[in-house]
Amino acid sequence: MNKNSLKEKTYKIEQAFLSPYATFSQNTRGRALEEEPCAMRTDFQRDRDRLIYCKAFRRLKNKTQVFFSPKGDHYITRLTHTLDVAQISRSIARALSLNEDLAEAIALGHDLGHTPFGHSGERILNNLSPFKFEHNVQSLRVVDVLEKDGKGLNLTFEVRDGILNHKKSGKPSTLEGKCVSLADRIAYINHDLEDAVRAGILSLEEVPKDIIEVLGNSSKQRINTAITSIYNNSNGVNDVKMDKEVEQASEKLRSFMFKRVYHSTTAKGEEEKAERMLTQMYRYFIEHCDKMPSTYVSLLETYPREQVVCDYISSMTDTYAVYMFNTIFVPKGWNFLD
Repeated sequence: MNKNSLKEKTYKIEQAFLSPYATFSQNTRGRALEEEPCAMRTDFQRDRDRLIYCKAFRRLKNKTQVFFSPKGDHYITRLTHTLDVAQISRSIARALSLNEDLAEAIALGHDLGHTPFGHSGERILNNLSPFKFEHNVQSLRVVDVLEKDGKGLNLTFEVRDGILNHKKSGKPSTLEGKCVSLADRIAYINHDLEDAVRAGILSLEEVPKDIIEVLGNSSKQRINTAITSIYNNSNGVNDVKMDKEVEQASEKLRSFMFKRVYHSTTAKGEEEKAERMLTQMYRYFIEHCDKMPSTYVSLLETYPREQVVCDYISSMTDTYAVYMFNTIFVPKGWNFLD
């Protein structure tokens, strides 16, 4: 079997087994810059590989999901969240006979633009930058501009569209993008709840009973309930959605998490520290652009300094942000010779 026949085989499998509402790899709207296609992989498979090997993806392992630089080994990070979303997205896509490769690629790239210190860092940069800052927009900028030393990954339209529109307010142009948008919310309300219980911030008994009665008493049950609801309401139709009861219970759980965890006194206390740290670094690099790595300095020829400084700070992991702050602002002790 030659290399080209492997890709053709994938095309034939998709035509035979995918829903008529799926996004077929052969029908991609393509890339901004034309390039020689891969002989073995479809464009969506190729995008998936580019994302999983890029530097921004590796950095997700040391970026906050909810708790800043958690010391325990089992707390969710931005990387494990991304893998959760990829798994749930593939499960939904598989159930609905949609394109799993496209769904996975979107999921792997959806949070690449997240800041250190999670959504707190996002709010801080949004307040500092005159251009505002949203992690979904920054995720697209990462794959379009920042990766590969300013060359970008040149991903397909469908993957880029799904990354940009994965937030609840977004409107993905593919059903696979809708899978990721729902999977993102399913993943974070469940694993963030588990983390909050692990951290002792709340107990499962405190979750309102009407939510538990609909969704289930464990993460496994709640995720299964959500995926089953999506299948029952979306199979064979041109949409991806839950039934009203499960959707409303999921929104109630999300609101509960914002009140008890995301906006808790504990979270806010750490956010104040992060704000002081990121604000001082933002102001420092605005005045000392030449102190940024050369990749970012070269971007100043094309983009405003406020944008590039946000690019650099948002790329930092929690641990690197602390290290950089200490390097810039914390005095070092003198070494006196005998």
